Amino acid sequence: MTLLLKNGVGFVEHKLVPLQILIVNGRIQELNGATNQADEVIDLQHAFISPGLIDLHVHLREPGFTNKETIRTGGAAAVHGGFTTIGAMANLNPTPDTPARFKHQLELNQQTPVKIKQYAPVTKKRAGHEIVDFAQLANAGAFAFSDDGAGIENANVMLNAMQKLAKLQLPLCDHAQDMTLTNGGVLNAGAAAQRFKVPGVNNVSETAQIARNLVLAASTGVHYHVCHVSTKESINLIRVAKAQGVNVTCEVTPHHLLLDDTMIKAEHAAQFKMNPPLRSAADRLACVAGLLDGTIDMIATDHAPHTETDKELGILSSPNGIVGSETAFALLYTKFVKTGIWPLANLINWMSTAPKKLFQLQNAGQLKVGDSADIAVFDLDRQVSIKETNFLSKGHNSPFIGESVIGSTVLTLVDGKVAYRRKQDND
Repeated sequence: MTLLLKNGVGFVEHKLVPLQILIVNGRIQELNGATNQADEVIDLQHAFISPGLIDLHVHLREPGFTNKETIRTGGAAAVHGGFTTIGAMANLNPTPDTPARFKHQLELNQQTPVKIKQYAPVTKKRAGHEIVDFAQLANAGAFAFSDDGAGIENANVMLNAMQKLAKLQLPLCDHAQDMTLTNGGVLNAGAAAQRFKVPGVNNVSETAQIARNLVLAASTGVHYHVCHVSTKESINLIRVAKAQGVNVTCEVTPHHLLLDDTMIKAEHAAQFKMNPPLRSAADRLACVAGLLDGTIDMIATDHAPHTETDKELGILSSPNGIVGSETAFALLYTKFVKTGIWPLANLINWMSTAPKKLFQLQNAGQLKVGDSADIAVFDLDRQVSIKETNFLSKGHNSPFIGESVIGSTVLTLVDGKVAYRRKQDND
């Protein structure tokens, strides 16, 4: 089977040029070759061709919470957003904390064309007390380990986990939060919490945990990855640790780059509730600066679908999290690339190249001859509105509904097969 993508534009040797790609049996055979015939030809009409995006932080909710999302709907949302590889967190029921449960999870993950890299937890049932058998879970297929959704409070448990994972040369991905310092907060301890008269979460609940874990990481040599970094103090600590040679990487979410607690709207406050919370404007700007200076390595969505009933519980009682798979690229392209804050090549690096390299993802394709044809195509000209009726995720919990953006997905290929194709111009 041969497929020709013609009349696109893409980066060749760091320059944006006209691009056509010949795909044979799921792999890229030619970039700008002479071939003009194939079993199928797709005219991209000058849309932008990108390597498939990689999101190493999503919540697919199956098994255990399929009223919020399923593997099928989460996978559909991912490819709708241009993602061809995703990292699925282990906060499931049952938790995939044994080889048998983990292998069953991998079987469930085959329901979608998107490539799913599955996390295993660091501790049994993600309870923070007893570490799992890392070697057995790695042999079963775990690519990294995370208790995401919960911080590991016990320093000895964290040290033991880091020591063992360092020997296996596998990453420990940390939801850095000291729950004893959050004081039951639901928003950042700042303007919005005061305005809504709700308890606030202080920055130190994240930063203190990162500080402790950076010391432990330095002593073990483990690849320590900080999930959804959100405070200027945390970024400063990571910057210093990198300069000292600590093997640390980190990610930032689109919402922590785009939003701060001054932007929370009273009538939709629960849609702005996430963990870590939206911080101050200074923290948001620190996240942007951290990407630009290389302290922050990648962007990950923390896609966290919830039902409408969940979010109708209000700011105090509703669960944390927003969906992000379907809106991430377009929002970031519109708000940062179109405004000249950073170039398109940087965005592709943070959303594709860097996660592949840093997590050594062997079968996540880039735009190279011989690679798997994992490809996303984006319309960088047409402006559309973000509508919940266009979401393929079960979750519609997003503060970005109604935003006008440029950069919607035209086509997503996984191993050369069409996983998503736009039907209408406003999709």
